[in-house]
Amino acid sequence: MVAVAAGALAPMRGPDGIAAQAQTPGGDQQAAFQAYLQDFRSRALAQGVTARTLDTVLPTLTYSQRVVDLDQSQPGGSPTSPASAIPSFAPYRAKHVSDALIAKGRAAYAAQRYRLQKIEAETGVPESIMVAIWGQETSYGGYTGNFDLANSLATLAFEGRRRALFEGELTATLKLIDRGIPRSQLKGSWAGATGYPQFLPSMYLRLGRDGDGDGKADIWTNPADALASIGNYFVNAGWRRGEPWAVPASVPPSLDRDSIATRMNSPRCPRVHARHSRWLTMREWRARGVVQLSGPAVADDELATLLEPDGPGNTAYLTFGNYRAILDYNCSNFYALSVGLLSDAVSN
Repeated sequence: MVAVAAGALAPMRGPDGIAAQAQTPGGDQQAAFQAYLQDFRSRALAQGVTARTLDTVLPTLTYSQRVVDLDQSQPGGSPTSPASAIPSFAPYRAKHVSDALIAKGRAAYAAQRYRLQKIEAETGVPESIMVAIWGQETSYGGYTGNFDLANSLATLAFEGRRRALFEGELTATLKLIDRGIPRSQLKGSWAGATGYPQFLPSMYLRLGRDGDGDGKADIWTNPADALASIGNYFVNAGWRRGEPWAVPASVPPSLDRDSIATRMNSPRCPRVHARHSRWLTMREWRARGVVQLSGPAVADDELATLLEPDGPGNTAYLTFGNYRAILDYNCSNFYALSVGLLSDAVSN
C-alpha cells in the first residue's frame, strides 16, 4: 500500500485529551469515541464535508479494538537501531515475485495491453510497472481488504497516535461519500488503503484518474482506472520517462565500501536509504569493477546507487532515480525491488 499509512510512530496526544481517555484501562471507550466524533464533526464541516453525509455516517461508527490492536502490533523501534536486524531478501523475493504472481501478471498485462499502452504514452510510466504495483498490492485485485474505511479511520483518529494523519483520511473518506461513492465500496485495509492500488482516500482525491473515458475513476472494480491512477501516482512521484529502475550487478570482493558510503541522511525512512551507497556515475561504478549483469544499456553518465540486499557476495543492484519513485509508493527496499523484478518478469 501507499506507505504513509503503515508503520508505528511515537504516540501523539491532542490538547483535548481524548487520546489519553482512549488509553485509560476500563474507561468507557464508546462514550469517549462518540464525544470525539462530535468534536470532529465541526472540523469536517469546516473542511467541506456536507452535514448530510456527517449525519448519515457518524452515528453508525463504533470504536474497534481490533483496528487499534493491529495498528499497535506494527513493527516499531529505532530506524537505525542495530538490534533490529534486516532479514534476507531472498525469502521475501520468493513470495513476492513468485511464479504464480508472474503468470497472473502476464495474463493481466495481456488483457489490459491496449489501455496500458495509452497510459504509458501519456505518463511515461512503463506498462509493466503499473501491472507490478497492482500485483504487489492486491494480487491483481484478488484481495483488497474488507475493513469499513470510515469506521477504521475514525477509530485510529480517536486513538490518537497519528491523529493528524487518520483524521485527514477520515475527512477524505467522507468527501468520497459526498461524491457519490457508496460506503459499501469504501472498504480496504485496517489502515485505510483501498482499491486495486491500495490508495489512501486523500491520495485518491488527488491522483485518481479515469482510464477508460467513462467519466469515473473507479479504482475498486475497474482495472483501467486503477492502472491510470497508478501511472498518475508515479508521474507525481517524479518518474523519468525512458529510464530504468535498476539493473542487477556483480561486485568485486575488493570493493572498498567505506569509500562509497552515503553521506546523506534522508528525512523519510532513513534506514531504507542508509542501505544505499552514495551516487556515482555508471562510468565510476565500472571503474570500481562493478559490472552490470543484464538489463538495458545505461549511459556512462547516468547516476546510480549500489544496493546489496543480501550483503556482499550476493546479487547487487545499481538503482536509478526511478527506483526512488517506487520507494515513494512504499518506502521499503524489499518492496521496491520486488515491484521492479516483477515488472521485468511480467514484460518478458
